Amino acid sequence: MGALDISLGTDAIVAPHTDVTASPWLPDRTVLEMNGSSQVNESTAKECTQIPIPNEVYLILAGVSLLENLLVIVAVIRNRNLHSPMYFFICSLAVSDTLLSLTKAWETITMSITSANQHLFPEALLNRLDDVYDSLLCISFTASIFNLAAITTDRYITIFHALRYHNIMTGKRVAGVIAAIWVFCTFTGIIMISFAKHNPIVSFFFILFFITLVLIVSLYIFMFLLAQMHARRIRTLPGHVPHRRTNFKGALTLTILLGIFVACWAPFSLHLALFLFCPANPYCACFISLFHIDLIFIMCHSIIDPLIYAFRSPELCNTFKKMFCCFKRRSYLRSSATSTYD
Repeated sequence: MGALDISLGTDAIVAPHTDVTASPWLPDRTVLEMNGSSQVNESTAKECTQIPIPNEVYLILAGVSLLENLLVIVAVIRNRNLHSPMYFFICSLAVSDTLLSLTKAWETITMSITSANQHLFPEALLNRLDDVYDSLLCISFTASIFNLAAITTDRYITIFHALRYHNIMTGKRVAGVIAAIWVFCTFTGIIMISFAKHNPIVSFFFILFFITLVLIVSLYIFMFLLAQMHARRIRTLPGHVPHRRTNFKGALTLTILLGIFVACWAPFSLHLALFLFCPANPYCACFISLFHIDLIFIMCHSIIDPLIYAFRSPELCNTFKKMFCCFKRRSYLRSSATSTYD
């Protein structure tokens, strides 16, 4: 992220806590500065070799994620049967993933245009664009995490407070939670990039991020343990026939869900931890310089999110089928009308 002296492009600028203001869209180079000094031992410099990722990879991931999440948003809006708290949270998550995909796609296109025509764009304009893109990415990151936390909390209430669910998750409360998430994330994203040089603000963002991650993982583990305890009690009842396949399926689903979540967000979490605790260490700086790899994992998670939370829903799948059938019917009618007119 440019404001954190970490370019989102392939030509990284590694300079934690220094005043490097060069835009990542300016001439190709990699700058290594540790506490204001450019002296780095040769072995560390070799380990900081960048891993180039073609722009096509970003565009393909962004395109797939955009298609999936837009389908979810349109389906939830069109089908009134999906106007429930769980689907509203899923729709909000799809919006945050859409924002991530659009932002990265536009940034990639912008970098391609400006790198080929550098003399046409003032450096101040490029730095301003860099800040805007970084702010949007920061907003999408925080919104994704908070929406995932909201979905996890909703599932917890659904399972363990089923009788009181509709009293707890009222329409006004759900709307208030979603609005609060987006207002807070927008404010946090702008402040985070605008005051990235101030350690207390950066530390607050990192701590909040980790607390939310721990909350999500803890709730899923807690739900799994309570479900297992409930299943044991049921098995002790007379005349009960154990369903080992169902229990195994539930455990497998939770393991896959948590595994994917941890695998996709762990690199970025480590990135934040290193930036907070050892920004001047050469080895930490090497990992920090690979932010674009962390971004690839997060973009992959934005593709997986609809598969986990949306496409497994029978109601949503039926809505998708109706949408496709309606689209095919309209296309057929248009082609028929065109052929008749000709």
